[in-house]
Amino acid sequence: MSHAPPQSTDLISELLTGMRLHGVQYRRIQTGPTFGLGFLPKPGHAYFHYLAVGSAILRGADGSQHVLSAGDVVLLPRGEGHALLSGEDHPVQCLETIDAAPLGDAVSGIDTCPSTHAVPSAVLFHGCMLFDLGGMQGLSKLMPAVMLADGNATAFPGLLPMVDAMKREVCSGRIGYAGILARLADAVAAMIVRDWVERGCDGASGLVMAMRDPRLSLSLLALHRDPGRDWTVEALAAESNISRSVFADRFQSVIGTAPLRYVTELRMQLASQWLTQQSLSIEIVAERLGYASQAAFSRAYKRVMGHSPSATRRGRALASP
Repeated sequence: MSHAPPQSTDLISELLTGMRLHGVQYRRIQTGPTFGLGFLPKPGHAYFHYLAVGSAILRGADGSQHVLSAGDVVLLPRGEGHALLSGEDHPVQCLETIDAAPLGDAVSGIDTCPSTHAVPSAVLFHGCMLFDLGGMQGLSKLMPAVMLADGNATAFPGLLPMVDAMKREVCSGRIGYAGILARLADAVAAMIVRDWVERGCDGASGLVMAMRDPRLSLSLLALHRDPGRDWTVEALAAESNISRSVFADRFQSVIGTAPLRYVTELRMQLASQWLTQQSLSIEIVAERLGYASQAAFSRAYKRVMGHSPSATRRGRALASP
């Protein structure tokens, strides 16, 4: 088994450090022997499911099916529509139309288990999250639609105790369990993404290849650590210890975009995150990213993102409860 160079490992760490999973909605769901739960497409979000008790079939947007058993964890990083079913032919009801009882901040409970059944057939914890990879946002497009982790498998070291903790919280109903579950879900989702990156991202190309390139990863690491520096192609090439022309050709060939375009797109992805998640002012964001004026930053932002920074801030304000 080949190992990534140290700088590649550092870059993966940068990715995971910048990753944010902001829980929008969590639900504890228990069902009877038959059920069909539909989940609407949510672009820019990720779906998370942990099956604590019972079994289920996850049917993806493309019709693919995944059989789940107790202990399994599923991450859908692109927020595609899907369904959880007790059987292939069971009718599906949209989850949004089912009554839920508040259990805590952003957490609710759904119980479709008939009163004639003393014990639910399936118990699961579901989360819908804003999935933000910061400067590595392009990676989300490369991820598989469904990322399945067997909580009992040795392929995910460290996952088993976390899944065990989730099961205890899901089934115990102790005070504050909903908030603890939400935090555990964030950590488990991060572990699934890390495993995918460390395994080579299923052979995905572009940025992933660059992350594992012993030369390009040096410049990418420097760039991601200091995006506001006055970067030139020469400066990036110097970080990789190769000539400007070789670096530019290699960067374009591997990542599929010119180095300075990548710099600009990275800055705008970070700017969007800082404007929405950290509520920084446009002036501070422009200064952090090395722009001489707010106007110059705003022009670059609109060119890349398709709208102004102020529109991004207004959108965040409208989305706030």
